[in-house]
Amino acid sequence: MERRSLPVPDGLAGERADAGLARLLGFSRTFAAEIIESGGATQDGRALAKSDRLAAGSWLEVEWSPREGPVIVPEPVPGMRIVHDDDDIVVIDKPVGVAAHPATGWDGPTVLGALAASGFRIATSGAAERAGIVHRLDAGTSGLMVVAKSERAYSALKAAFHDREVTKVYHAVVQGHPDPFSGTIDAPIGRHPGAAWKFAVTSDGKPSVTHYETLEAMRGATLLEVHLETGRTHQIRVHMAAQRHPCVGDLLYGADPVLAARLGLTRQWLHAVRLGFRHPGTGEPVEFETRYPEDLQHALGVLAAE
Repeated sequence: MERRSLPVPDGLAGERADAGLARLLGFSRTFAAEIIESGGATQDGRALAKSDRLAAGSWLEVEWSPREGPVIVPEPVPGMRIVHDDDDIVVIDKPVGVAAHPATGWDGPTVLGALAASGFRIATSGAAERAGIVHRLDAGTSGLMVVAKSERAYSALKAAFHDREVTKVYHAVVQGHPDPFSGTIDAPIGRHPGAAWKFAVTSDGKPSVTHYETLEAMRGATLLEVHLETGRTHQIRVHMAAQRHPCVGDLLYGADPVLAARLGLTRQWLHAVRLGFRHPGTGEPVEFETRYPEDLQHALGVLAAE
């Protein structure tokens, strides 16, 4: 059992308990919330709730059981396609149901596990369970990802993503017809105040910018091309849901379950179709594209025929 006693610094005054504890002790916010929910954190002797606010100068007592971090388990992933491979990078077409890397609470397949099973040597930079990962796709989102194989590639690509020098293009099918048909959504995104696994447009969220244009308007849905200026978790899903046009099949963010069932979709209609950046080895611009997977193509065909 680990224990810490410490005052709340002025810089965390007013912070939610779970967020403040995570920042103060270097935990993930999920783990900090678990500690609080188990009764392991008090402020001036009073048990904390996740949504309580920290007070500057108050005294925190925190007690927790360390847990083993997630590890990479080599495991082949059927349907994961290698789009490009060289000494610096490997670009993959990720199927749905695959996470980028191991994480607490996830026991499914991962991109890193699949690459390890295929004998790929990946950069060692970054935390051990996500070494070589420079960006991520949700487990429920398919499409293109680049993974760094060399240390120079890791550094260069992390900087390129941070500086918004990477072209990230998605196709999404959303319910209804956005008005206007092309536009920009500039709205901050933060954790959902009432659901631990969701995100939302919030006044205190991180700046988030999504550009979209209509490719095809169907009777009850619209195929969009989406360009991300920022890369927040669930960004496209949150922004489109906030416009009352959730991605078809995205039940977490309010999509119609009857429509999803009729289309045979068990996930959101969202696919990373194009990825472009300067190659970390040559400095030359490179761009990769992929096609729609079978489940998304089928759903699109049904919608287009109506």
